[in-house]
Amino acid sequence: MNRTSLRLAGWLAGWLVCASAMAQPVKLGIDVLRESGFEALRGKRIGLVAHPASRDSRFVGTVQVLHETKVCELVAIFGPEHGVYGDAYAGDKIADQADPRTGLPAYSLYGAHRKPTPAMLDGLDVLVFDLQDIGARSYTFISTMRACLEASAEAGIEFVVLDRPNPLGGERIEGGFVEEGFESFISHLPIPYVHGMTMGELAQLVRDKYAPDYDKLTVIEMAGWERSMRWKDTGLKWVITSPHIPNAKTCAYYVATGIVGELHTVSIGVGYTQPFELFGTPRINGEALAEAMNKYWDDPGRYYTAATAGVVSTNTIKPSRSPSGVTFRPVWFKPFYSRFKGEVCQGVQVYIDLDKDVNLIETNFKLAQALGGEFIFGDGGRDRSFDIATGTNEARLLLMQGASLDGLFARWRQQSEGFRKDRQKYLLYR
Repeated sequence: MNRTSLRLAGWLAGWLVCASAMAQPVKLGIDVLRESGFEALRGKRIGLVAHPASRDSRFVGTVQVLHETKVCELVAIFGPEHGVYGDAYAGDKIADQADPRTGLPAYSLYGAHRKPTPAMLDGLDVLVFDLQDIGARSYTFISTMRACLEASAEAGIEFVVLDRPNPLGGERIEGGFVEEGFESFISHLPIPYVHGMTMGELAQLVRDKYAPDYDKLTVIEMAGWERSMRWKDTGLKWVITSPHIPNAKTCAYYVATGIVGELHTVSIGVGYTQPFELFGTPRINGEALAEAMNKYWDDPGRYYTAATAGVVSTNTIKPSRSPSGVTFRPVWFKPFYSRFKGEVCQGVQVYIDLDKDVNLIETNFKLAQALGGEFIFGDGGRDRSFDIATGTNEARLLLMQGASLDGLFARWRQQSEGFRKDRQKYLLYR
C-alpha cells in the first residue's frame, strides 16, 4: 500500500470512529433511569421539577415518562423561571395551576415562592429534578436546584437529579466568584460565572456547602458524556430552555453579552431574531464600534471616542487585535419588542468560535469599555442588576473611571483556575 493509500485508510478509519460515536448519542439521566426500570424511584410518590427541555433523547417529556410508568407515582409538578411550559418571559411571576396534561398540581417556583414549601412536599417520598442548564451562574435553574435540595433536606425526603450535559462543556471556566453583598437568585452559588459543571455535579457541591448532613441525594448520571464535549458533540438535539435560548449556540452568546444587557441602555438582540448575538442602540456608530472591537481591543474606548469625534489620526492609540475566537461585524437592526422596540439600532454582531482562545465573559466588559462608563450606565437605574450578575461592583467602578480592566481580568482568571482544582471532588465524568 502506497503512502497516499495509507493516508486515505487512516482518514477513513478516523471518520468511521467519529461517525460511530455520533450514531450513539449521549444518554441523558432520564434515559438511564428508564433503562434501569426506574429502580431509584420504585414504589415511591414523587414530585418532578421540569420545563420544556425536560425530555428524553427521543423527545418524550419526563412528565409523560414518569406519569405513565407503574413503577412509581407522579403526584406533583414544579416549574422554574419561565414555567413548566416555557411560555413566561424572564422575570415574570408565575402562579400555581393544574397541569392540563395530567391534572396534577403544577407548583410555581418563580412566583410567590422560589423554594418548595413544606405543604408542596407533603406526602412526597422523592423530589426529582430534571432541568437543562446552559452553563452560566446567572441562569436561574441552578439557583432553583439549590432551593429544591435544601427544601428536600429540611423535609427529610430524597432528592434525585437526572443529569444533563453542560452545553459549554465541562472544561470552560470563566469569571470570578460572587463577593459578599452581591448574592442574589442570579448569583446564588459560590462558583465562577462559567463553571464547567453539570447539574448533578453542582448538586453535590450544594449539598456539601449548604446541607452537609443530608444523605439522600442521588444523581442519575449520563452515559457517554465526557468533559471535553460541547453540545454539538453529544449527538442530542437542542430543546429550547427559555424564550431567548432557542439554540445550543446561544448559550455562549448569553455569557458574552448577557451581563451588559442587564443595564437596558443597549439592546443585545433580545426582541430581535438573534438574542444575545447583537449589541447596539439608536445612538452609536456601528462601523466605528466594530473597528474598535476588532482592531483596538486593548483600548477600544479611546479609539471609538476618536473615531466618532471625527479625529482622523489615531496614531497615538496602539492597535491590538481582538482574541482569535471573537469577531465583530457592524450591523443595523430594529427590535420587534423589548428594549428600543421599533427603533433602528446600530451596533455589532458578535461571532464566537469556541474552538479558539476566547474568554466569553470578558466580551461584556470590553463592549462596555468601548462606549464608556457614562454612556453605558446611563442614569444608574440598572447598576445593581449589572453588579449582581457580575458578582461584584468593581467592574462597574473601573468602567466609570475609564480605568484598565486588565488587573480584574487577571484576578478572575486566577480564581477560575483555583476553582478548577477545588471542584475535582464533585466531578462525575472524565
